[in-house]
Parts: sequence; C-alpha cells; structure tokens
Amino acid sequence: MARPLRLEYPGALYHLTGRGNAREVISHDDADRRSFLYTLSDVIARHRWVCHAYCLMENHYHLVIETPEGSLSRGMQLLNGVYTQWFNRRHQRTGHLFQGRFKAILVERESYLLELARYVVLNPVRAGMVQTPRDWPWSSYLATAGHVEPPAYLVVDWILSQFDPNRERATQAYRRFVHLGRGVRVWDDLQAGWLLGSTSFVDGLRPRIQQKPLTPEYRQRERRAARPSLEELFADAIDRETRDERIHQAVRVHRYTLSEVGAHVGLLYSTISTIAKKVDERRRRP
Repeated sequence: MARPLRLEYPGALYHLTGRGNAREVISHDDADRRSFLYTLSDVIARHRWVCHAYCLMENHYHLVIETPEGSLSRGMQLLNGVYTQWFNRRHQRTGHLFQGRFKAILVERESYLLELARYVVLNPVRAGMVQTPRDWPWSSYLATAGHVEPPAYLVVDWILSQFDPNRERATQAYRRFVHLGRGVRVWDDLQAGWLLGSTSFVDGLRPRIQQKPLTPEYRQRERRAARPSLEELFADAIDRETRDERIHQAVRVHRYTLSEVGAHVGLLYSTISTIAKKVDERRRRP
C-alpha cells in the first residue's frame, strides 16, 4: 500500500483527519468523546501544537493544527495510539480503531485557514446530525463563537482577529461567517491531493518536497507536486542531445505524459515516445 507523502517543518499548518477502520464508530458516547479531547489536549501540550479548530464526529475527526516544532507524525501517532488503547479497554475490543494512516493536507494560512476552520465546524450540519453548529458540543465552534470559554488546548485569537479587534464584535462576525458557509466549496484548489493553497504556495514548498525520495512507496499524485515544471526542465535544453535527455527525464522520472511533453517542445507524442526509448537504449549500452 502506498504511503502518504508527509512534509513536516516548523510552523506548518495542516487539516488532519482520522477515520474509523471500515467506517467503524470511534466514539459511542460522551465518555468516549471526552476521552478523545483529553488525549488531544495532552498531545497538543506535549508537542506544543496550536489547534485552531476541531470537530469530533461519530466515525471520524477533523483537526486544524499548526506545528511550531514540526512534530506532526509523532504527535498523531500518540493521539491515535493512546486513544485506541483507551477505547479498546473500555469497549473490550482489540485491533485497529482507525483506518490506515491519518490524512494530512498542508494548508496555506493566509488564504485558507479561515475557510477551513468554517468547513470543519460545519461537518455535523452537512451530515444532517444537527441544524446549526451550535447544537454540536464536540467541535470548536462554541468556544470560537464566544458561547463558552475556550479550553486551554484551543487557540481562537488568530481566527477572531481576522474579523475585528474587539472580541465581542469579532465573535458575532464569526457566527455570521460560519452561518453563510454551508454551500461554500473548500477543496477546489487542492493540488496533488495534499496541498491546499495558491500556486506560489506550492512553488515555495517545492524545494522541501524535492528532498523527499521519489520512490514508488509514495502515491503518484502526491509525488507530482515535487516535480519541476516543464518550463524549468527544458530551460537549459539548448541542443538536441540535451533536449532528448530532458524529454527522457520528463517522461521516465517525472511522469509527464507524452502529450504534455510533446505540446511543450512542439513534437508529436509518438516522437516523444521514440526519443525516450532511444535514450533508454543508449543508457543500457556498455
């Protein structure tokens, strides 16, 4: 099974999800939910995370987490592992509670944190479980909206500061913002399945991504985020031999399609295939 590509660095912001194995319920009652949030609070304290939003559903959870020390995987392993042990003991069960590895989407703060925080707390409404996010006590909505005091593990200052410097006006504006967000699409700008941000955001991450080994263990669409653009790849292709080497690299290493490469260099896709094969043969010669 392909591994999800993880990019961890200080100050990274993520949308994290964990789902029950085979869609199994991960919280049967309020005792389970309190235990999950207690475990989450402990992980946040241990790893100095910043939690901007969360929502615990019946068979999955959503977190919006910033990692000042770049400790995503260690923290998530602790969260899922400790809670699974508690859940299994309480419900006299064994085995995995969560489905495979957690999902982590790297997020551009300035453009998407607000929208993502709204998306997370609206999950129970979209699922038809409640009429308003205020009716679901197992999310960050009540605290961010000023209905209850924020718990120690939740940071609401950044989100509210985007609306008004006055806390009362900010909470009122936040409530209106969430109310208007039911039909808003969040994932239209998702790139490579794990990057939520502008083109400049993804370009800025490319040096970090390129340090990851481009091996088959990572999902194909995630690996593509690390590849150079065709413009970059052919920038120094000033002669035919260099051009052919770049064609081979684009097709064999970076997995551009024959049509994509052909359109860029002005050749038929069949010609691109022939060139790539010739370079293969040349490299196999003793």
